[in-house]
Amino acid sequence: MEQLDKTLVTDAARSAGSAIPAEGGNPVIAPSTDRPRILVVANQKGGVGKTTTAINLGTALAAVGERVLIVDLDPQGNASTGLGIGHTERKVSAYDVLIGAALIEDAIVPTKVPGLDIVPSTMDLLGAELELASVQRRSHRLRDALSRMPRHGKTRGESDAEMQSTSRPYSYLLIDCPPSLNLLTINAMTAADAILVPLQCEFFALEGLSQLLRTVERVKTSLNPRLDIQGIVLTMFDQRNKLSDQVASDVRSYLGDKVYRTVIPRNVRISEAPSYGKPALVYDHRCAGSKAYMKLAAEMIQRERRIRQSAA
Repeated sequence: MEQLDKTLVTDAARSAGSAIPAEGGNPVIAPSTDRPRILVVANQKGGVGKTTTAINLGTALAAVGERVLIVDLDPQGNASTGLGIGHTERKVSAYDVLIGAALIEDAIVPTKVPGLDIVPSTMDLLGAELELASVQRRSHRLRDALSRMPRHGKTRGESDAEMQSTSRPYSYLLIDCPPSLNLLTINAMTAADAILVPLQCEFFALEGLSQLLRTVERVKTSLNPRLDIQGIVLTMFDQRNKLSDQVASDVRSYLGDKVYRTVIPRNVRISEAPSYGKPALVYDHRCAGSKAYMKLAAEMIQRERRIRQSAA
């Protein structure tokens, strides 16, 4: 798989306020905590760019030196497919973790993007909700599994060289959710520190967002008091369409600083990339969509720093 463009990596790291190391180094911008920052990428509406955002944001964070784990909780497994993980490589999956048949570190599969790993999904997840119906702490299954995972994770069949590259702890965990508010999404929200919401610039966007925000409040009240809205990402923005501008304006007036300045444009190359099993940043790092995700990663790192500073 092609390597990421070094100019884009350097520009994104500088935008994030990171010191750029000498040639051959990696600009590491890890959270100053004793555990990874867990963000759930969710929206109950389908087709808004959840999986695309999880894949490309994870790739962009890895490009600027973070070590990232994506947990694919969507039974369709699009995040796994989009990162080139074939079905034969999914011997242990998120389903096995949720039902307690495997440790999460045994489900981790390295991707071809340095610094980016994934816990893959299979169609077995479709039956997880029914199987967990009578299980204690059914909404906490993912949270409990993550709490037991070593911070650096563990991948199967690692060589000595791979062990050296994976000795760094994960700084971010991104959980990709199905397009519905079911037990899988509730598990993700219960395990997360915050929620990142991709929002398509279309007419019904605010209505769906209101429903999601009500769900977040219910989860925060009953299951996870620390859950917060990390940010809203405007996706599929078409500058030729006045409706996109109107939706963006409405969302910003409604949620203010929670909405990222960076918007993800509607882009053909982003749509093509998953069919090649590659993130858009690897498929075409010069396209407008790839550049937008690099800017989003830089802006997210800045936001995370402010969150940590305000909590200190």
